[in-house]
Amino acid sequence: MSATFLGMPGSFPKNSQKAVQNSQLRFNLRKATHTIRGKRAGVVGELPDWQELRAAGKAIKDHTLRNLDRYLIQLEEAVTRAGGTVHWARDAAEANRIVTDLVKATGETEVVKVKSMATQEIELNQALAAHGITAYETDLAELIVQLGDDFPSHILVPAIHRNRSEIREIFLDKMPHVPPGLTDDPPALAEAARLHLRERFLRSKVAISGANFMVAETGTLVVLESEGNGRMCLSLPETLISVVGIEKLLPSWRDLEVFLQLLPRSSTGERMNPYTSMWTGAVEGQDFHLVLLDNGRTDVLADEVGRQALRCIRCSACLNVCPVYERAGGHAYGSVYPGPIGAILTPQLRGMSSELDASLPFASSLCGACYDVCPVAIDIPEALVDLRAKAPHAAAEKAGMKVAGWILNDHERLAKAQRAATRARKLVPKRLPGPLSAWTDTRDLPEIPEESFRDWWERNERA
Repeated sequence: MSATFLGMPGSFPKNSQKAVQNSQLRFNLRKATHTIRGKRAGVVGELPDWQELRAAGKAIKDHTLRNLDRYLIQLEEAVTRAGGTVHWARDAAEANRIVTDLVKATGETEVVKVKSMATQEIELNQALAAHGITAYETDLAELIVQLGDDFPSHILVPAIHRNRSEIREIFLDKMPHVPPGLTDDPPALAEAARLHLRERFLRSKVAISGANFMVAETGTLVVLESEGNGRMCLSLPETLISVVGIEKLLPSWRDLEVFLQLLPRSSTGERMNPYTSMWTGAVEGQDFHLVLLDNGRTDVLADEVGRQALRCIRCSACLNVCPVYERAGGHAYGSVYPGPIGAILTPQLRGMSSELDASLPFASSLCGACYDVCPVAIDIPEALVDLRAKAPHAAAEKAGMKVAGWILNDHERLAKAQRAATRARKLVPKRLPGPLSAWTDTRDLPEIPEESFRDWWERNERA
């Protein structure tokens, strides 16, 4: 299983503690997330049937996941009829081997990529590099991250942690043939990137993409983007390889209508995204390969509570309203899926055997803002609580919970414990000793009242 940022040690608390000390990072994150959040609220507020659309999106996704085996076979048959080739990948290693072999068969040593979180999840770029194949990102934000030897920190805006001055410095340092007088004016930066990428598009014979959606009925793949680079990447090369998670499936063409309304409004705060590219099989003589990626998704599907994470359409709305993400940033999560959705998806895809993965379900205040904005109604707080129960716990914590359960399970034992606590209230320290100190290191211990509600009620009832 992959999807871990290489060299990302420690747990979420350790990673985030370092991140919150970076005032520039916090400023960049706050400015960007609040801007996107405001735009989303405006365009969502225009639709009187937004909640109905949201419910429809949830229902379509749930139906698809319940019948995923049948729709995947239907998709394979449709893609094959249209001249494409479908490959099935159980895990990251198998997906990387399939893609590497396909590229090597063309004899090329360079590929261009349109933004794909699935290929980041399996660390495809590193796998290709190990075989002498260079992958060039063509999404502007992904390009910035790649040139800066950095990691993505946001689902929609991977370079959200960078401001335009930092981007200018990256371009001057790493991008060949950049005008020495380049300013940090956004149009100037975009023009520099355009000139740099145009050469790549014209000479590359192989492209690798992801997909926002796949339509089982027709075998159509759909990519939504804002720059047009994706369309260049999809149409110019002679060979197109799409790596897509199996959960990105929709049953019919008609279902796509719902998500083409939900996704742009939830992600970029637009009524409609600037570029929607669709292709079915091998078009215009292009050799097309579809790699269907599992990589832990079947295990997630088997979890009654956790499977709702597979409804995610990668809009990033939950990141933009999350108070934890706003302060800690995406790198603290140590995964290509940061923020609230990453806190429930990553531990399920990878398991919770590592310190980092076991800490991710606790990377939340459980305020519920993420659920309120999710366009497919994923109850992220519910999934977080469920994962917290499944996470590894220290022996002292397990013992404490066992004792608490024994007391709370009997009203007489609870009454005796409450009376004992009120008598000893002055002896309770502000900071708990031993293993319990971790709890009071980050929160105040509530004051124990002089009298329990149970005793107060009995006394007043008697009076």
